[in-house]
Amino acid sequence: MGELRGTHVPVLLERCLELLAPALDRADDRTTVHVDATLGLAGHAEAVLATHPRTVLIGLDRDTEALAHARARLERFADRVHLVHAVYDELPEVLARLGHDRVDGVLFDLGVSSLQLDAPDRGFAYAQDAPLDMRMDQSAGTTAEEVVNSYSHGELARVLRVYGEERFAGRIASAILRERERHRLTSSARLAELVRESIPAPARRTGGHPAKRTFQALRIEVNRELAALETALPAALDALSVGGRAVVMSYHSLEDRITKQVFAGRARSTGPVDLPVELPGTGPMLRLLSRGAELAGEAEVQANPRAASVRLRAAERIERDGGTSTATTRRAVRERPGRVAGVTGPAGAGAPGGSDEVRRDMSRPAGDGGGTTSQGEGR
Repeated sequence: MGELRGTHVPVLLERCLELLAPALDRADDRTTVHVDATLGLAGHAEAVLATHPRTVLIGLDRDTEALAHARARLERFADRVHLVHAVYDELPEVLARLGHDRVDGVLFDLGVSSLQLDAPDRGFAYAQDAPLDMRMDQSAGTTAEEVVNSYSHGELARVLRVYGEERFAGRIASAILRERERHRLTSSARLAELVRESIPAPARRTGGHPAKRTFQALRIEVNRELAALETALPAALDALSVGGRAVVMSYHSLEDRITKQVFAGRARSTGPVDLPVELPGTGPMLRLLSRGAELAGEAEVQANPRAASVRLRAAERIERDGGTSTATTRRAVRERPGRVAGVTGPAGAGAPGGSDEVRRDMSRPAGDGGGTTSQGEGR
């Protein structure tokens, strides 16, 4: 396995533990099951196992090097750990193979891991010269080198524009095609240089490194990250037991948008809006645990700059036919889809919205003085 490459500091660790605790510590003292869908170097997983001695962990990761380090880190919990080499959209098959119909907690810590980002030979970092690989699973799949040397101009521009939200996608794609006409493009440093040369000087002065968006786009394309998330997140929510909780940490707007849409869709009624009561099977499946996305606090960002872009969303599985909806509630859901169905009082009415405001924790029932205001303390 060798020495650990990369510095691993779990993002929003304490906040994740706080959100997952009610789902993993059940009143009946039964054994609970927690899924870490993006195990990485197991920082969050180790904390969950140490905090909840009756919890069994199922950890998934497509990176075999990360799995080896995680296995060593979690060795003292070996009797409560199942580590699986898999992409998170394979979760239903993994659960079926392990004999679990339901789980109590799910954590997604999306994006590139510390191990992958800090290992120069993996090709994820634009600040270091390395072969253009970018595969999270180096045992299979298409590399970034194959993408930049084989995609057409239109295909490259689409990837950069959609996955990187790059304004100059066409210019960058043209520069890549000119370069590969002379010789094959294999170096991450040379790619970063091409991107920089393609972006006008005024645009290079803001927004960080000019190659950041291009490298993000290629990484997403190589690893099918968004397609996997679109499949995995609904499957994970379906697997939650009543009272189970899901926590998702995203690091760019594309991931967060998918998470927001999936959560919102399952947190509202699917029945006719004009009926005074819910029809069986049409009530909300989820209760949102935060108003919008939570951000890392200033102290955490200063200690760990990689937490600067995190957006955390969390939800709890509820009884679908709880019978709590009234005509008033249903009307409110229709008129204000961002609100949480069936929540009243301090934690549900008139709470602040907006991405620049402190988010309100709604994990406690209304009427107990409201939720705690927190932006998370962790990685």
